[in-house]
Amino acid sequence: MISCAVLGIGVFGPGLPDWPAAREVLSGSTAYVRTDSIVPPSELLPAAERRRATPSTRIALTAAQQALTHAKLDATTLPAVFGSSSGNPDIIHDICAMLAAGDYQISPTKFHNSVHNAASGYYSIAVASHRAVTSLCAFDGTAPAALLEAAVQALADQTPVLMVCYDLPYPFPLSAARPTIDAWALALALAPENFASAVAHLTLLDGAADADNDVADTALIDPTLDAMRIGNPTARLLPLLAALARPQPGEVVLRQGSGRALRVRTAVC
Repeated sequence: MISCAVLGIGVFGPGLPDWPAAREVLSGSTAYVRTDSIVPPSELLPAAERRRATPSTRIALTAAQQALTHAKLDATTLPAVFGSSSGNPDIIHDICAMLAAGDYQISPTKFHNSVHNAASGYYSIAVASHRAVTSLCAFDGTAPAALLEAAVQALADQTPVLMVCYDLPYPFPLSAARPTIDAWALALALAPENFASAVAHLTLLDGAADADNDVADTALIDPTLDAMRIGNPTARLLPLLAALARPQPGEVVLRQGSGRALRVRTAVC
């Protein structure tokens, strides 16, 4: 069992451009209306880096900045955990297409944007942080795995930790092998449970100890949002945000990268 505090929340997805808008929808106060959200240029990045940043990096930094602002934290002091199943799908597609056509002169910009930790690297540059940044991938369990990793780091090191998850669709033909719905980014600023500025508390329990470990992941009431939850690895955390959007205590089941259930109990302050 791991307990931690939530200090700030960030979210960016179709129709949910930030946490205040998402909270209204996920709490049931406002009906969900799907709209295409335009990714804003990140204010964290200097102009030169902003021009080179991919859509993956931009949505990751958008959610990260929201969570940091909500938490009122100094980003230079925070370790961070970045999770993504897809990485940079547009860049991967471009490089594969160039190689398939016999063009082996890959530009340095495309190459450095192709690596899985590109977004976390841009983040470290943007906030001038020398703290450790972890970049992980666990297929459909990436977001719950990143949540667990960030919570463990916060508890072990007794320090706030920023968790950022992001996933975008692959272009065709890669999309046929790995279909993904829309672009989503979520961020949580986590801390040891005794932080006074907490907006909520989480208790993470390994579902492997449960007799009903094959229990299904928690679904969303809205069918459109639930289809996105199933179709985008980062959106698998939307039920957790829905629990954090309501004042009453809750519990959600998320699937880890190992396939085991992760139970998360929530208590909003």
